[in-house]
Amino acid sequence: MPGFDNPCLNIALAPLKASEPGHWATWVLQAPYPGGYVHHDRHWPETLDQGWQNWSSMFSSQGASAEVEPIDFSTTPVEGSYSSRLMQYLGLELWEWLIHGPIHTAYSQSRGIAMGQGKPLRLRLELRNPELVQLPWEIMQPQIGKQAISLSQQILFSRTTSDVDPLMPPRLSPALKVLLVLGQSGDDVPELDLKREANILAEHLRSPAEFRPGSTGFSAACQVDQLIQPTPAELVDQLEEGSYSLFFYAGHGIPAPDGGKLMLNAQDALSGTELAQVLTRCQVAVAVFNACWGAQPFQGGNESGELETVPRSSLAEVLIHHGVPAVLAMRDTIADEEALCFVEAFADALSDRLPVDQAVAMARQQLLTLYKFNQPAWTLPVLYMHPEFNGEVMQPMEGQTELPTTSPTTQWHEARWPLAQIRMVEDPLKLWSLRGGLMRVGRRPENDLVLQEPWVSQKHAELICRVGMEGEAPSYFLRDFSRYGTLIASGPDWQRVHHQEILLQPGARIRFGSTQGKTLEFIVQTFTEGDTHY
Repeated sequence: MPGFDNPCLNIALAPLKASEPGHWATWVLQAPYPGGYVHHDRHWPETLDQGWQNWSSMFSSQGASAEVEPIDFSTTPVEGSYSSRLMQYLGLELWEWLIHGPIHTAYSQSRGIAMGQGKPLRLRLELRNPELVQLPWEIMQPQIGKQAISLSQQILFSRTTSDVDPLMPPRLSPALKVLLVLGQSGDDVPELDLKREANILAEHLRSPAEFRPGSTGFSAACQVDQLIQPTPAELVDQLEEGSYSLFFYAGHGIPAPDGGKLMLNAQDALSGTELAQVLTRCQVAVAVFNACWGAQPFQGGNESGELETVPRSSLAEVLIHHGVPAVLAMRDTIADEEALCFVEAFADALSDRLPVDQAVAMARQQLLTLYKFNQPAWTLPVLYMHPEFNGEVMQPMEGQTELPTTSPTTQWHEARWPLAQIRMVEDPLKLWSLRGGLMRVGRRPENDLVLQEPWVSQKHAELICRVGMEGEAPSYFLRDFSRYGTLIASGPDWQRVHHQEILLQPGARIRFGSTQGKTLEFIVQTFTEGDTHY
């Protein structure tokens, strides 16, 4: 499915030590084309300082340390309430400052390459200064009217670090297996209430394998195991025995330079470094933390007694450093209902076999829908991804095999099973058969079905035949790679499929790229004693 081998633009940001304070270097560490490895120096402007101070005063649970003068928006085109204006103002300022000069050129070129391939662009940001880690880079906004970068399905945003151990590839499983750990709460919640909370969380997350119209086809089952205030030994044993895809922790923690300490129960804690060892050993793909400090670096006193932020000390950074593929942690305090909403939507998206960064964007959109743009809930989850990780968590569809284009097995299936075809509705004599289990559609001449229409992409879509493991009848799917999507109707209503995979029912009507495109029909012919059925 699309999404796992997307073009990637990795941008690093660090202070210029040889220059006066406030000067920063930005440079490209990874680009999808040779000329994209550029460098740019910038001065940190007062407008960003003012925006960040106002943001902290309004949205941070810790607030600002001193009284902050509000920003005068009377001369800006940003509209709405003060909180909404502030959100957009800081997002626009962060984007303009980071994606500027040669960095903007590299971004534009990379975006164009991704669009030409019909794929989203991965944009990864590496912050080599702990003071910048605290900023809400997830709200960066290219311009007014455009969505924030972390909400986009076409630009998949995450943070990263190049100071990492080699990636231990996660164990891909046919079901999304979740280990739900409720540790010691800072409010001393009774164990009975924790069990009740764990049951509610588990019920929200559990789901059977099913077909979801408009998603990527058949979703995987989501299975949930629970641990309530375990000992470290119980946690390690469960992780080693369970083959989990996702580790979810909710509870209290203590910030520290080694990623802090997660309170498992009243007596036992596990450091970020210790947890990283067991997560990588057990090949867990994603770790999610509902703890307010998980994405914040540690601040401790130096020899002069002043607070100093320790580099790469947040729980998320420590886990990535030790080779965990992906970590989701909160930049600030998040309400339980907001965290539950996010994790439920995130697990659903992973079950649909989406890559991790795309699943996070979808879950963030869910928070935005429920809690509005001018509220900070959607900005709180911070995703870190290992630079070698492609985001893949799930196995391909369980019990399903795509037929290769040429093989004795394919020929046997074609002789035994129905003939699938695409037929032009306006000219029923024009037929294209799905031979060898695969049909490629697009403008390029090497496609099996060539459509020379301006809204059809060079490589637009594929029609795929999948068969069960015990000789069941085949199923047919359409997988979209295009710029403008594919329109499908099995009844009176059309739905747009974009960078997704969907089950095709016999009789479905298809338009590639636009409502103005030619209408085609997917048909399946069966032969019984010389008769033809549709």
